[in-house]
Parts: sequence; structure tokens; C-alpha cells
Amino acid sequence: MIIKSAEFVCSNTQISKLPEPNLPEYAFIGRSNVGKSSLINMLTSIKGLAKTSQTPGKTQLINHFVINKNWFLVDLPGYGFARVSKTLAEKWEKFIRQYLSKRENLQCVMVLVDSRLEPQKLDLQFIDSLGEMGLPFAVVFTKSDKQSKGKTANNVQLFKNELLKSWEELPDIFVTSSEDKSGRDELLSFIDNINQQFDINDIKKPNQ
Repeated sequence: MIIKSAEFVCSNTQISKLPEPNLPEYAFIGRSNVGKSSLINMLTSIKGLAKTSQTPGKTQLINHFVINKNWFLVDLPGYGFARVSKTLAEKWEKFIRQYLSKRENLQCVMVLVDSRLEPQKLDLQFIDSLGEMGLPFAVVFTKSDKQSKGKTANNVQLFKNELLKSWEELPDIFVTSSEDKSGRDELLSFIDNINQQFDINDIKKPNQ
């Protein structure tokens, strides 16, 4: 897939005000310091499309971008140890869950995982919650350039082992780096393949 355009559409916390669900949609989410904004900017080749920050938890809204005018990329708030109040964290969790469960055109949730770390309980719990909601997902390991290939491969294998304790099959898995752009072509090809199978007539409205 060649990215010809990537445009910001809107930011909000109200499901009712999201863009019309007439295009295939992909949600990117991970722990609040996983490098999500950098990955989005790398995928689209537009520096600054998603706002990066050294402060975890900067993304506090559901941010929609339209790519090539034919699919939506969604930047969701991170989960984990962002320095916010418990009340705000619970509010984020509620509207993220509402979005995930009610967005009719959502094709896949991209769960971002820091490749430098051994399996984290929080990531595994979030993946299990996607399973409970019956949502398709892929695991995208980030920051692979920050360590040796051997260390990355080891952590990825450990994560697979943990997944297989509760899942019969592994999801699609990608290893990426925002610095050297590794994994970019593979991830975009994955999205492109799903896009080609998308049929707006298959979308079920909330009242159906």
C-alpha cells in the first residue's frame, strides 16, 4: 500500500459524534508509553500527524484520521500508568470500551506492545478483553531498534507463549520500528488485504 494522503478528521469522546462508519477502520492502542504516535507517523510518512510526547497519557480523545480517503486510522488513548486521576482513567476506560464494542466498521484492533519488555500483565489482560468482546486484533511490537534482534525475538516468543495459554491460535503479529521503518510494509499490506474484502453492506447497525 502506498500512502498518498493522511488527513485529520476529528477528536472526541462521544460515540454519537464519530465519523459515519462507511469506511474500514483500524484502532491503534497500547500502554501509554508504547510509542503509538511515532508508529502512526511512521506508517503514514507524515511527521507530526499524531502528536508525540514524553509525557505518557497525552492522547485523551478518540482521534480519527482518514488515509487515502478510503480507510480510517484511529488513535486511541493509552492504557496503563498514565499520570491521571483514577476518575479520569475510569472515564477513559469507559468510552474506549464503548467505542470498541459499538463501532460497526471496526475491522481490527492493533494492540501495540513494547518489544523491549517481557510479557506484561496489562497487555495480556487487554487482549483477553478483546476476546471477550469478540473483536479481531493483531499484536504490533514497537521499538525493535532499541535492542538486539535476538532480544526482540526472545521477548516476542515469550509473549506468544503467554498468549497460547489462553488462545488456541495466535493473532497476526508484527515487529516494527519507527526509527528504521521495519515492519511498515507488512503492516500496511495486512490492512490493505482487509480493505479489499470490506463491504459496507456487511455493516450491522446498532439496532440490528
